[in-house]
Amino acid sequence: MAGKIPQRFIDDLIDRLDIVDVVSARIDLRKAGKNHTARCPFHDEKTPSFSVNPDKQFYYCFGCGAGGNALSFVMDYDHLDFPQAVELLAASIGLEVPRDGRPGDDKKNQQRQRLLDALAAADQFYRRQLRQHPQANAAIDYLKQRGLSGEAARDFGIGFAPPGWDNLLATAEANPDRIATLIEAGLVVSNEEENKRYDRFRNRIIFPIRDPRGRTIAFGGRVLGDDKPKYLNSPETPVFHKGRELYGLYETTRHTRNPEHIIVVEGYMDAVALAQQGIHSAVATLGTALSEAHLDKLFRYTAEVIFCFDGDEAGRKAAARALETCLPAMRDGRGCRFLFLPEGEDPDSLVRAIGAESFRQLVTEATPLSTHLFESLSTKLDLSLPDDRAKLYQLAAPLINRLPHGVFRTLMLNQLAEKTGLANDALALHIEGNTTQSGDASPPPVPDTSPYDYPEYNAEPDAETNDYASYHEAQHAPEASNRKTVKLTPVQLLIGMLTHQPALSEAINDDDIKLLETSEEPDVSLLLKVLKLLAEHPEYTLTRLLGYWRGIHGVEQGEYLSVIANNDLVTGCQSDESRQALTQDIVTGLRRKARSELPVEAQISALAEKPQLDEDDRRQALTLWQTLAHSRADESLINQIKQILKK
Repeated sequence: MAGKIPQRFIDDLIDRLDIVDVVSARIDLRKAGKNHTARCPFHDEKTPSFSVNPDKQFYYCFGCGAGGNALSFVMDYDHLDFPQAVELLAASIGLEVPRDGRPGDDKKNQQRQRLLDALAAADQFYRRQLRQHPQANAAIDYLKQRGLSGEAARDFGIGFAPPGWDNLLATAEANPDRIATLIEAGLVVSNEEENKRYDRFRNRIIFPIRDPRGRTIAFGGRVLGDDKPKYLNSPETPVFHKGRELYGLYETTRHTRNPEHIIVVEGYMDAVALAQQGIHSAVATLGTALSEAHLDKLFRYTAEVIFCFDGDEAGRKAAARALETCLPAMRDGRGCRFLFLPEGEDPDSLVRAIGAESFRQLVTEATPLSTHLFESLSTKLDLSLPDDRAKLYQLAAPLINRLPHGVFRTLMLNQLAEKTGLANDALALHIEGNTTQSGDASPPPVPDTSPYDYPEYNAEPDAETNDYASYHEAQHAPEASNRKTVKLTPVQLLIGMLTHQPALSEAINDDDIKLLETSEEPDVSLLLKVLKLLAEHPEYTLTRLLGYWRGIHGVEQGEYLSVIANNDLVTGCQSDESRQALTQDIVTGLRRKARSELPVEAQISALAEKPQLDEDDRRQALTLWQTLAHSRADESLINQIKQILKK
């Protein structure tokens, strides 16, 4: 496979798929009227709130907000990235995925496959040595001493690199191409100055590091003698980036598709020992600090991450680093907790000492991120003193400012307000103004209030004023009491309606787009991107648009657009006529607001260029005249307005 998947193929694939078939192959769907329902596979619930609409080829959960098309469902349910999901779905209907060829792509893919083949062969070699090599007894004795069973060693693919400089190298049989591949895969070290080549891993217990598909991409080795370093990892290669990979993640997800939580430990043996005791949810970083890429990967599989650290000073410092890394990733619905072990204990030794049930209890009682943050910052402070409360604010503000906008951030502000004695509103202003460590990487959630005075968009639907009042009662009535209609800004409402009825974009002309490009309103940039896409592909349906968005702009942006498209105020507005009327009202309001934000001279110039004024132009001119006259502005400007009004 080489190059990028053509968008035309993705569009065709989505058109050919039946979302009901895709979803029902993975979860139990029940027919409910024109839709199909089930208990949501992405969060725990007792009554079904997950709905699949065969007409729109779309799914949505009214409990957790998950939504999208067949492609996004497979990505989330099967934990696949975008290209992998396309490959899987294409194969399910007998299609071969084409690729837009780019210079060097074929060569890169061939290189990757050579490395993966070499790593797979090395994996088998190391496992075989643990069973057959004359000197494997030392490794076996070590594993037994650590309490490891044969079943656990088999499940994690543990092997043995024998003593000696060229055991693995010898398997290349002096073939220059094979030797070059072993060097590139990080399995053999080449010393050009001394013209020597030798095995990287020697006299070590070998732990294969596998990607989410189970392919071996690297190794970790624990020394049996006195060599240094004690632990040795493969170097970075085209198929292995240690800042993104986690040891044990494949084994964890193979045992449980969507674990309730994932425990992050420090060592390979910790993850293996916990699994042997029936705790199949531990992963380890590969000799590096936790990264944002690690967290992104973990939160694809679980909603809660638990960090397990030693209780000493080094463990506290590691926890502080992990906390700072977590903050930008803490979107609503995600959780992080911290478990500090007694000094001198690690997960391996502790679970063997106290048993699996007691260890699970410790995990259950792990400290939530919010508690840990304030406890760690308040350690040396006396919060009865104003000076120390101010100090707490100075320490906490930059950290809270890194949290994405949402309920969790608001609750953290509430806690800080209680601890410092500052009024919540004042504290919020301070936090928003503190940009020294701003880490908001994700778009703000759909707000509960609108900055505009458009009561018809913000009020609950009413049977006497619109045609979608019955939506709440007619759709998913059992869940209605548990759902909230989140209010949209006019821009968000317009985006949502465009996703359902792309033809509405005809109401927005080139002049409107130029005005919008000058606006600083939230989500205007998203609106402009949607308009651009619809101008290029007016034939796009809702499911095609969301498939494109998730593939091109990423999972997070795809989910954000999906939330807007699935809002009750959007889906409830079912007739074309009502959408057209709402669109015209919103566009008019945005046009007026954008015009009013332009400099006075620019507004006058734009009006003067028009051969005649429409009702909106005349209203703008009159407003300008009144404003200029009231402020006693330059008489020449007032005269220009008068001339314009004579048109």
